[in-house]
Amino acid sequence: MNLTMLGTGNALVTECYNTCFLLEEHGQLFLVDGGGGNTVLHQIRQAGYNWMDIRHIFVTHKHIDHLLGIVWLVRMICQFMAHGDYIGDAYLYSHKEVLDLIRELSQKLLQKKQVAFLDRRLHLVEVADGETREIIGRPVTFFDIRSTKAKQFGFCMTLENGKKLTCCGDEPLTQDTEHLAQNSAWMLHEAFCLFSQADIFDPYEKHHSTVKDACELAQRLGVENLLLYHTEDLNLKNRKALYGEEGKRYFGGKLWIPDDLETIEL
Repeated sequence: MNLTMLGTGNALVTECYNTCFLLEEHGQLFLVDGGGGNTVLHQIRQAGYNWMDIRHIFVTHKHIDHLLGIVWLVRMICQFMAHGDYIGDAYLYSHKEVLDLIRELSQKLLQKKQVAFLDRRLHLVEVADGETREIIGRPVTFFDIRSTKAKQFGFCMTLENGKKLTCCGDEPLTQDTEHLAQNSAWMLHEAFCLFSQADIFDPYEKHHSTVKDACELAQRLGVENLLLYHTEDLNLKNRKALYGEEGKRYFGGKLWIPDDLETIEL
């Protein structure tokens, strides 16, 4: 399985795209979040993929830096379905709050002939906390991260080798959800900024983590590979070196700080 980061930035970035990524295995694609606009279409193409090959999409929560790119994809999928150019069905997974919002936005912003494909061929699939579904041939278990800002889900996926990938969304795991990421081969976790620059970026006011926080958590949970995303862009050119230097003080596994459009083999 390959993971391609379409975007790695938080909501305020201008030098990279908002955090979203593609998982690909045996030609099947699973998109997680869409960033904040139609740049997601550009990023998918730049990554070497065709958005029309995406059949499975998961939206973690309703914040605009994750949701608005999804609205563009809904429009494109439904429009091309109407033209007879999008073959087969598509599935968009999330919790009820997000799905209701996507349906409402679609009804208000899109043409009726496009909206007609919602729930007919573009299926809005509600998932519950602890529910497991098979997506691109892999068991995926969704979980509520217990956010106090907006209801948000992450997920655990069982990889081909039987090991676990855990996507934590864009907030730190709470004490009652930490166990879900225990012994993950891969943990995807937000790192809003360096701990040494917390006074500049104020991550805790926004319910986010620093590199140090994420690395300490991963070390405590026995994670093998920690991938950091949802970062600031002030340090973008030197982000790998700076985040890696701070992170290795607290995490003994392999630390990944990807750039936009970087692909990692899991």
